[in-house]
Amino acid sequence: QLQASGGGLVQAGGSLRLSCAAAGFSFDDHAIGWFRQAPGKDREGVSCISPADGITYYTDNVKGRFTISSDKAKNTLYLQMNNLKPEDTAVYYCAATFGFMGRRRWDQYDRWDYWGLGTQVTVSS
Repeated sequence: QLQASGGGLVQAGGSLRLSCAAAGFSFDDHAIGWFRQAPGKDREGVSCISPADGITYYTDNVKGRFTISSDKAKNTLYLQMNNLKPEDTAVYYCAATFGFMGRRRWDQYDRWDYWGLGTQVTVSS
């Protein structure tokens, strides 16, 4: 079970922090990540954490602005989003899957098994 929160309306250049409360699985053996979907577009991988080594991955257009992290004790995933841009506007989803599909495939949404309901992020110009 995954439950995302923290979305909202923010001006360009602002920040938001998304949270995803997880239950029913361990962060030690499940990859966890964030995807987003803008109207009329495919679901896009934003960032994820590999369970085996904790390595983080980002899509190119958020590198340097977004930071993914997790708190295993709280079973919670976070996405700190800074310097937000209007093109970041989307519904953001947290996802999880057993194991890890590798650094070349993590952003393929059909390789993830568990999804939470999304949270809307709107960035105004």
